Amino acid sequence: MPPKPAQRGPAADCTADSAGGLTFDLRLPAAEAQGEDAGLLLRRRPGPSGETEEVRLPLTPVQEAEPGTLRAALPSTVRLTEGRWNVFLVLPGCPPRRLAPGVNDLRSLVDRVPHESLGWLGVRIPYATKHGNLSVRAWMRWPHAEAGALRVSDGGLTLHGRLYGAQVAETARLEAWPRRGDDAPVVMEAAAEGAGRREFDAVLPYPPLAGNRLWDLWLRPAEGAEAVRVARILDDVPDKKRIFTYPAQAVDPDPSAGRPAVTAKPYYTLNNDLAIRVDRTH
Repeated sequence: MPPKPAQRGPAADCTADSAGGLTFDLRLPAAEAQGEDAGLLLRRRPGPSGETEEVRLPLTPVQEAEPGTLRAALPSTVRLTEGRWNVFLVLPGCPPRRLAPGVNDLRSLVDRVPHESLGWLGVRIPYATKHGNLSVRAWMRWPHAEAGALRVSDGGLTLHGRLYGAQVAETARLEAWPRRGDDAPVVMEAAAEGAGRREFDAVLPYPPLAGNRLWDLWLRPAEGAEAVRVARILDDVPDKKRIFTYPAQAVDPDPSAGRPAVTAKPYYTLNNDLAIRVDRTH
C-alpha cells in the first residue's frame, strides 16, 4: 500500500533582498503560532551519492502584521549548497509539513549586481514545484561568469557576458567542452570590454562542434587560470531551460570529415548553465 502524502502546511510569502537573503512570511491559527519552537526547515534534495543537508530557521511573530503572522529569515551570510531545497513547517509535536508557495517579491533579483568585495556568491530563488510545493533553488559560485545577450547568426553564436570575482585578461578564452567523449575543447578568444575588464565578448563558430551532441561553455579568464562555468543566475527565473529558447541554425561542417548535416542551438541546462546542443537534421 503506497504511503500517504505528507499533509501540506500553509502558504508562505517570500521576499528577496539584493544581497541574496530571503524572508518567509506565513500565517497560522493563534494556537499554533504560540509555539516557541516553531520554525522552517530547509532540506536539500539528495545529491548523486544520496547526501543531503538541513538548515533550520526560527519563526518569530511579526508585530506590525495581523495576528498569527510569523517570519523566518535566511540571511545572505548563510551558505546553501548548490541544489534544490524543499521548505517545511516544523511545529512542536508535529511532523514537518511542506509549505505551499504564496506571493513572491523578487524585484531585487532582477539585474542583480553582486559586490566585488565578496569572497563567494550565493543566489537563492524561491519557486513553486510541479506538485505545488515551495522550494528554493540555490547556487554557490565565485568567480562567476554571467551570460548576457546571446546573438544567434548563421554559423555561430555571439556571447556577451560579465565576470564577477576576477578580471578578463588579454589571454582570456571561451572554451566549449564536449559533455561526453575525450575530444579536445573548442577554444575561442574572449575579448575584454569596459574599463574594469569585467565584461567580455566572444564568437563561437558552430562547425567545429558538429562532432558531438552537447557542449558546455566555460570562460577561462586568463592563461593558467581555472575555467569558470558560463551561466545565467542573476535574475528571478529559477528554471530557464523552457523560458529562454533560441533558434537552431544549420551547420556546414567540413565536407571532408564525412559528417551528417546537423543544426546547433544554445540552451540553458537544468542548472541554468549555458550549453550548445547539436542535432542531426535527418
